[in-house]
Amino acid sequence: MILGISFDTVEANRAFAEKFAYPYRLLCDPEKTTAATYDVDDPTDPGYPLRRSFLVGPDRRVVKVYDVTDAAGHAAAVLADLAALAA
Repeated sequence: MILGISFDTVEANRAFAEKFAYPYRLLCDPEKTTAATYDVDDPTDPGYPLRRSFLVGPDRRVVKVYDVTDAAGHAAAVLADLAALAA
């Protein structure tokens, strides 16, 4: 399952998801509770989270954390790690 989380409201996330035809759910964290838990609040720009992804294993533990610097190549890196995890 893929989920996205932003600091935006439900209405803003819905409009964004519809505009860009997002294929996954966007969750809302306007109070930045989840951001604090996962250490993704950007200290250089507090209005925005860091672009970070988490691969969660079947036991619900975080297996790997990705600082996303290459959006185009990110999916391939995650898929390779998923394949390794399944092996």
